[in-house]
Amino acid sequence: MNDSHEIRAVYDETTIRVYQAYNRFIADEAVRLGTFGSHFSMNRMTWIKPSFLWMMYRCGWAEKENQERVLAIDITRAGFDQAVRNAVFSSYKAESGMTQEEWQARVKASDVRVQWDPEKDVSGNNLAYRSIQLGLRGQAVQDYVNSWIVQITDITGYVQELNALRKSGADITGRLPKEMLYPLS
Repeated sequence: MNDSHEIRAVYDETTIRVYQAYNRFIADEAVRLGTFGSHFSMNRMTWIKPSFLWMMYRCGWAEKENQERVLAIDITRAGFDQAVRNAVFSSYKAESGMTQEEWQARVKASDVRVQWDPEKDVSGNNLAYRSIQLGLRGQAVQDYVNSWIVQITDITGYVQELNALRKSGADITGRLPKEMLYPLS
């Protein structure tokens, strides 16, 4: 990983926080159950993002349709690290050292995709480094839902409060989650 690709996250000895945004049906059920339930589709790719500001950019600070509820999901570091180790780039990159056919075979065989997207500032502008997001499907999404999730917290109120302050011109930098460079094992 070169220095323009960084995983920054809220984490401790055993867990790492990722973010997802959903509609109220999925979010209410997930908070109630402590994992995802019947409103969540196990049959499609689900994307997890350790970067709070990237999630805010993606969900429009909880204002985009069907992304009005933001969840902070603490998952096991072992599960996250396993997903990163098994991830395949979501699009072909010649500099990866494999042919397009080799990449396609790996995509078919893998249940985890990785994308490195430009990190965002509080206004949604690109920063100089890229942040990771992982797409999970198949066995990876089963593991995520049934084994990796430790805790789900609805942080929508916090997001709405920050967004109101941000829109009023206040500096919210000190109120953002304290993300640190994440060491991969």
